Amino acid sequence: MEIPEPQVHSFIVKLRLEEAIDESGKAVWRGYVTHVPDGERCYLKQLSDLVDFIGRYVDGLTVERSSWSRRMARRFGLGRSRH
Repeated sequence: MEIPEPQVHSFIVKLRLEEAIDESGKAVWRGYVTHVPDGERCYLKQLSDLVDFIGRYVDGLTVERSSWSRRMARRFGLGRSRH
């Protein structure tokens, strides 16, 4: 069974671990995520930005955004999403 195109989203994610230490004493992840179909790009200051960006595209699909965002944040230990 083929999924209808409007419900298919592809993303390119580029992450790097900066050696600089933030206020909490942890290494900092930086990078960007690009939504392939429309080319929109979001620069990431923290990993939860990735969840927020992708969540905007899955809103209204079979999985609700709030549910998807919570599951991803929990899975990756990102804490509560800012948005």
